[in-house]
Order: sequence, then C-alpha cells, then structure tokens
Amino acid sequence: MKFISPKTDFAFKKIFASQESKPILISFLNALVYHNQPLIEDLEIIDPYQSSPLPILKDSFLDVKAKLKDGSLVIIEMQVLQVESFARRVLYNAAKAYSLQLGKGEGYRYLKPVIALTITDFIMFPEHNQVINHFEFREKSTNISYVENHLQLLFVELPKFEKQLEELEELDELWMYFLKNAPSLDTVPEKMAQLPEFKQAFGIASQANLTRKELEELGKREMFIHDQQGLILFAEKQGREKGMKQGMKQGREEGMKQGMKQGREEGEKEKAQTIARQLLPLLDDETISQTTGIPVEEIRKLR
Repeated sequence: MKFISPKTDFAFKKIFASQESKPILISFLNALVYHNQPLIEDLEIIDPYQSSPLPILKDSFLDVKAKLKDGSLVIIEMQVLQVESFARRVLYNAAKAYSLQLGKGEGYRYLKPVIALTITDFIMFPEHNQVINHFEFREKSTNISYVENHLQLLFVELPKFEKQLEELEELDELWMYFLKNAPSLDTVPEKMAQLPEFKQAFGIASQANLTRKELEELGKREMFIHDQQGLILFAEKQGREKGMKQGMKQGREEGMKQGMKQGREEGEKEKAQTIARQLLPLLDDETISQTTGIPVEEIRKLR
C-alpha cells in the first residue's frame, strides 16, 4: 500500500479539509492546538479563501479554515518551501481573518478568537529544539494575557520531530509522525490503526483511492516542490561562493565579513528571483510578490 505525502497542499487539503474529514480535523486540532485534550467536539469546515472588500488588502489563500462551536476561527497552512517574509505572511493572514469577521455596522464585541496553525517542513526557530511553538499576546513584565488570547500563532516544525514509531505516545506525536512519514509507510501502523481518525486519514491518503487525474495533479505539485527546493539550494550555494570570493579578494577579516554579508544578500535576492521566474507561468503578479517578497513592480519587469 502506498500513501501520498500530506505535505503537499493538494494532499493536505484532501485529508483535512473535505466535509468527510471533520473527525480527522477535530482530532488533529485537539492534539496540536489543545495539547491532546478533547476540547473540540464539533466544528464547521469553511471556505479557506480570504477575499477582502478593501482593494488595499491582499487576498489570502489558506489550506484549511474551520469555525469551532464557540465561534473561534482556526486557519491552517502547510508550508514546504521557505520563502522570504513567510513569518510576516502568517501574521498578516491571522490578522486579516480576525478583522474580516465583522460585517458593516457590527460591533467589536462580535469578534471571536483566531488561531493560526502553521506546519512547516523547514526550521523557523533554530535557537531551540522545541517542535511546537505557541505565541500569544501577553504583557511583557507581568505575563498577563491580552484580550483573552484573541490572536494565537502556533508553529509545528516537522524537521525537529525525530521520534521513531516505537517511541510515539501522545496523539500530537502520532499526527506529526503521520505528516512526516506517511509516504514511506507500506501499511497503517498498529498504533494508528486502532484510532478511527487515523484509519480514515490513511484511507484518504492511499494512492489506490485516488483517480488518475488526482494522481497526475499530485505528481505535478510534488515535481514543482522538488524543483523549487533544488533552485533554492542552488541559489544559496551561488550566494555563499560569491560571498567567499568577495571576502577573499579584500583579504582582511573585516572584508571577509562584509563579503559574506553581501554574498548572502545577493544569494537571497537571486534565490527569490529564480523562484519568481518559475512562478510566472503559474501565478499572478500579486501572488508571486506575496510568495517571494519581491515588489510587484520587479515581478512585472521579470515578466
């Protein structure tokens, strides 16, 4: 039995965002957001597209969006490629989901909490080994919570999760293992097969249950991701080599530092432009700009 990778946006949405996926999503959120506590009993999966009536605000494309029984919104994004200003994009999407709750003339008392859950296939916080990071607004010296945690950001960094199957104990560990290792499995592990939500998730993720068109679409997405990862590595290598050459040419320690800095900056710029060129036939200028961090004017010049 072969399983598709939940890391691709196509597979992630298919597993967690279809109407039949409600029990899967409830288990997933209880595990990762509420520390394995069954606090969510029901939810409504809603359209993840965040359009805005104001032209100055960008439209947002999320992977999954759900409304909990108390009205709280949970927005979920699975991100495989590390792009410029990604952390700010997460905050923007969360703030936008919060502000778009109100209709014309509605009071602020109707605002409900927004929880942004972001799963990354790269490391965002290298300063520690903690896999799940939970951010919320608190007073700096007294640690008092602000407005009952109306805006929360959770990050799950999959590369930091290194537990093997026999070490898994908690529900959140099972879900992280599923996200990271599903494509390498031949059967549903016994620990997971005993839980109906995992049995259902593996059933959706089974290649045998996909149509030929879905398999072709999945193949295109995976090939695109692999190509972009290769371009990123190539651009980073070019940036490092360029920095080393500039630093060696100056021949002094300060010159080396400056050269490395210039090389890194040049490498980041080249990396973003390389990705942008690859996206030109696929996306509009605004979306490419949001993905790469390059201003729309430069995207238009590249086009």
